This record gives sequence, structure tokens and C-alpha cells, in this order.
Amino acid sequence: METKDLILIKHFCTNHGIEFSFIDSLNEFGLVEVIIHEDNKYLPQDQLKDVEKMMRMHYDLDINMEGIDVISQLLKRINGLQQELLTTQNKLKLFEEED
Repeated sequence: METKDLILIKHFCTNHGIEFSFIDSLNEFGLVEVIIHEDNKYLPQDQLKDVEKMMRMHYDLDINMEGIDVISQLLKRINGLQQELLTTQNKLKLFEEED
């Protein structure tokens, strides 16, 4: 397995000044995917933005893991609905142009 697009959790936590247990908790709630390779734990690079958002929620706003889980689920749902709305608007424009 190549670790090119993976971030070592130990380095991430050290650089951001957070506890390793925070990432483990996110993983337990299914909010992030932790990849274990050769006894090291990694985060996929494409999850960093989400992890940093969750870090701010937890450390800056003092939101617990259950709250972060609910907020994350709602944000995913909102994003899905926005995509669905955009698709519907585009289809409507096509029908309007045909008239």
C-alpha cells in the first residue's frame, strides 16, 4: 500500500496540538476513516478539511462527539439536497429553453 495520499495521524495531532484520542473517537463514530499500515495510523488526505472542521467544533465550540456526529450528518444531508436542487434547476432550464 502506498502512503502518498495519507497523513500520519501522529504528525497531524502533533502539528495541530490535539490528542490522538480525538481522531480515535472520530473513527469510532464513523466520521473519519483511519488506515493502519505497518503499525502506523493514517488519515486519507481528502478527509483533512473535514477533520479540521470537526476539530474546531470540538475544541473551539466545545461540541461533544455526539454533537459533531449530528452536525456532520446534517451537513451531508444539506449538501445532498443542494446537489439535488441544482440538478432539478438545470433540468427545468432545459425544459424552459425548449418552449
